[in-house]
Amino acid sequence: MPVLARAVREVESRAQRGALNHDQRTRFQVIGLLVREERNRVKADTEITEQSRGEQLKRLDGVATILAKTATRDPSLFLLLGDEATPTDEARILRREMLAAAGLAPAPTETPTDEGEVAPVAERRIVPQSVISRQLSNPFMAPDFSNAAPRESGPGRLSTWELLGPLFTSFEKASDGAPSCMQLPEPTFLMTPSGRELMKHQAQLVEAAAAGHRTFLLADEPGLGKTAQALLAAHAADAYPLLVVAPNVVKTNWAREVEMWTPGRTATVIHGNGDTIDGFADIVVINYEVLDRHVGWLGELGFRGMVVDEAHFIKNKSSQRSQQVMQVAERIRKRAGRPLMMALTGTPLINTIEDFRTIWQFLGWIDEKKPRSELMTALEQTGKTPLDHGFYGAARQAVIDRGIVRRRKVDVAADIPARRIADIPVDLEGEVGRSIAEAERKLVERMLRRYDTGAAAKAEARSSAISDTIDADLVRRVATWEREDNQNSKDEENVFAMMRRIGQAKAGLAADYTAQLARNVGKVVFFAKHVDVMDAAEASFSQRGIRYTSIRGDQSKAAREKAIDGFMNDPEVKVIVCSVTAAGVGINLQVASDVVLAELSWTDAEQTQAIDRVHRIGQDKPVTAWRIIAAQTIDGRIAELIDSKAGLAARALDGSDGEIGSSVDVQLEALVALLADALETRTG
Repeated sequence: MPVLARAVREVESRAQRGALNHDQRTRFQVIGLLVREERNRVKADTEITEQSRGEQLKRLDGVATILAKTATRDPSLFLLLGDEATPTDEARILRREMLAAAGLAPAPTETPTDEGEVAPVAERRIVPQSVISRQLSNPFMAPDFSNAAPRESGPGRLSTWELLGPLFTSFEKASDGAPSCMQLPEPTFLMTPSGRELMKHQAQLVEAAAAGHRTFLLADEPGLGKTAQALLAAHAADAYPLLVVAPNVVKTNWAREVEMWTPGRTATVIHGNGDTIDGFADIVVINYEVLDRHVGWLGELGFRGMVVDEAHFIKNKSSQRSQQVMQVAERIRKRAGRPLMMALTGTPLINTIEDFRTIWQFLGWIDEKKPRSELMTALEQTGKTPLDHGFYGAARQAVIDRGIVRRRKVDVAADIPARRIADIPVDLEGEVGRSIAEAERKLVERMLRRYDTGAAAKAEARSSAISDTIDADLVRRVATWEREDNQNSKDEENVFAMMRRIGQAKAGLAADYTAQLARNVGKVVFFAKHVDVMDAAEASFSQRGIRYTSIRGDQSKAAREKAIDGFMNDPEVKVIVCSVTAAGVGINLQVASDVVLAELSWTDAEQTQAIDRVHRIGQDKPVTAWRIIAAQTIDGRIAELIDSKAGLAARALDGSDGEIGSSVDVQLEALVALLADALETRTG
């Protein structure tokens, strides 16, 4: 208990200062798992008295209460404690450490491996009974090598060159105005098996699959029907059984889309251990969070196609989810030769061009170190090396021809009305406004002190006077230290806590503006990042007699669908209050044409995903996203940075001549700007 008590207080204290980082979220999950295990142990212990049992359970309830209060600040934490939440290797290691600190031995199934890692718990790797039945029904199911992938070619002219860096750079250097889209054939049909009519851009991709193309990075802008295209491509390629890996919030939507677009095919959705799935289904849908339990049999079932939805989820190649996706994909490739492999994402680039790396690797275009056979052959055929003029344009096209498909709404869906983002500046008045200004002042002063210390140290090392010129390199290093420093005292807030406080302060003002829109123009979608901002907005709507529904991270599937249905179909429901993380993907809210962004996202991609819940096929009105900006605060600076980051995808994928935003994240750039402004003011 002392170990749990210390750990939960640490997490609680950190959550009070701002959003939990990855390590603290892992600690939160491990505490929850240990509380659950300890409760079961105490209840089953026959050697303790009832009084002792009651005392121990009461103390455990205290820890659980602190966890619950912490999770109310960020509802996504509840997902870490659900039945489908799978502990990462980091969580298993931390659990062992906490057990050791408490003087307890880990379970025999969690002994360290030779590499010092903790082996996955045995019962996590399971095979559902219906899958066993399918395997037994055809025990001689052999790999299909009829369409085997080409063998890796021998050493060529480019075999000694490092090519991955130049390939990524080729998308940054592209300046010919050409979008990133492979040549697609003209469609020979526009009608689906279900009798629905396809748009031309959708039918073109399906035609390419029917003609034999087997790898696609489908990066159409959100709202252009990527799910339908993937399902119909699988139908055209006869890529069954088909595996779909998707975020938890959209996996049931895939089953509905199967019925809509390919009604002759059966779909099954894996929940938890997969006890209820149909092992004989044509399409198997699984979410990232439970993939590790099913990696074994998924690689052996005989899939002839694999779709990864919201593929930017795997951009971190060292993450467990990325490694599991890669493992399954490679085993499918070995068994099926040339399976249909599709990565779907409207936002493939979040921060840097290298976000492409893991997606290209999933598709089989590259491996860890070099291009694979087909791409290498295409590069050899250009007759150029990275030192030759024209290499980057030719290399970029060689990658695009492997299957990048990127279309913009303005080009292929002209009937979808335009969208715009309008900033609404608001003043934070009173004590709240003054406290936020004071917090920002303290943040800047803290960075100035660090800068001065660093500048003095550099001057001493060089035996010179401190320069009056601003040291840009030192500014960036100080900003990096500030961003990564989680040891700030309680009276000095970091940038994450400050943005949360600004969001809380804007909540009422954003709700007021939403209420005006609801009364004057009709239905409105309200987006926020934090649960307390959502709570404040909902309270405001209730006071005004405005009916609303809500989408949150801790909702059940039934509650989520009821909320969406109420907003879409009930004319009395004027507002839907949405969590950016819980509702940013997988839902269609075209019944509204106005979106209120009460809090700023840290990336343009997240902001775009939210707006595109409304701006998509089926929308018949111009869409306006009203972005609430706190004037005279860091809020305005972050809005500018988010807008500048939008240039990355525009240049790399859409052929725009605009500048590409920096590859570093918005948090760092915001801190750099704050410190640079303060230094210029001081020296000016």
